Amino acid sequence: MTATIDEAPEAQAPKNKRNKAALLGRSPQDTPAGAFNYILLGFILLVGAWPIYWAGIMSTWKEDKLFQAGAPQATPGPYFQFNWDIMTVKIREQGYPAYDNVQFVQSFFNSVIVVAVVVTATLFFCSLAGFAFAKLKFKGRDPLFYFVVLTLTIPAQLGIVGAYQIMDTLGWVDTLLAVTVPALVSAFGVFYMRQFIEDAIPDEIIESARVDGATTFRVFWEIVVPTVRPAMGVLGLITAVNAWNEYQWALVAVGGSDAQTIGPALHNLRVGNTPKNSIVLTGSFLASLPLIALLAVAGRQIVRGIMEGAVKT
Repeated sequence: MTATIDEAPEAQAPKNKRNKAALLGRSPQDTPAGAFNYILLGFILLVGAWPIYWAGIMSTWKEDKLFQAGAPQATPGPYFQFNWDIMTVKIREQGYPAYDNVQFVQSFFNSVIVVAVVVTATLFFCSLAGFAFAKLKFKGRDPLFYFVVLTLTIPAQLGIVGAYQIMDTLGWVDTLLAVTVPALVSAFGVFYMRQFIEDAIPDEIIESARVDGATTFRVFWEIVVPTVRPAMGVLGLITAVNAWNEYQWALVAVGGSDAQTIGPALHNLRVGNTPKNSIVLTGSFLASLPLIALLAVAGRQIVRGIMEGAVKT
């Protein structure tokens, strides 16, 4: 179709761009980003990766060699195994304090167990509660939901004393139950899943399933869960990061015991009057690797799931 005389060249440009993108088999949104975008993203990547790089470099040097010639080391050294052996009490060295109470390896696996249980429980309970608040009608639903949202405004520090008393009464102090059970469900997760389910699942689909004789739980399991997988992926990633990085409550509930997680273990690396930075950074670098691997493996899939869930057909 030819352009009319009254049609301005500026009006033809977007059409030509869309036609060119269609011929190339992609949408206009798929066109390559400009050089400025890549430069900006590269700068952000460098800024974000620098602390991890620094910790990795420092973990490969001994304490007395970190600042040779008055400047920090910028390349890897040969002492990572030495720092690992000191931290895990495989060897003892004069000038280095004893790290018998750190139990880094056991703390690492304790955190893996806690994260696995907390993420699984949070995804199930939060999506179930979100489904109830979004699609089920029961007395007091709205006031109860508002109460759940209101709890997000209360600082977690205010509940530490009460939570510790409850754990002590139950006999759970210095056990993994103390850091696992309180985190099995979160107010943010309930709110997030409720908002996603409210918009993603039409009421007509649920009513049709009920007409066919499906129970409430079957509707949740076979209709709601497959639909909200993108939101569950995002919530699972956020929950895993928070559970792995938990420090304050873990230090109070299990710090110094055999059930300590990675947070208290890193805290216990700073022993003595002059903590050894090489040892502290070795533990910090190793503790950050699981989160880096998680983001590397699941990051793209989660972002893709968000975009798919955001497209309305």
